[in-house]
Amino acid sequence: MRLLLRIIGTTLLAAALILGILDGTRSLGSNALVITSLGATWEAIHAPSLAALHGFLDTRFFGALLEGVIDSVLGFPAWAVLGVPGAVLAWLGRSKRTRVFVKQDQI
Repeated sequence: MRLLLRIIGTTLLAAALILGILDGTRSLGSNALVITSLGATWEAIHAPSLAALHGFLDTRFFGALLEGVIDSVLGFPAWAVLGVPGAVLAWLGRSKRTRVFVKQDQI
């Protein structure tokens, strides 16, 4: 289970790093701070799936509430939305062994 958490966390962190580098190069190119939202990134990658998500939420009972939550998450920077859960999953998947510290006079 920990291996799966580590793999998923590392993959999310790698995607967040790539998206952060893309925002950084766009910022350097335009001489202004450019932060791409998750919604814009998702639309650029695969717009029909984003439309399908909104269509799915329209058919649900709490669709209006969920629509607001999803829209606010889609407004966050893409690197942050992927990086924070990636860091948490990688931290949860770490090895649980205790660290043994040796004093200098024991060497």
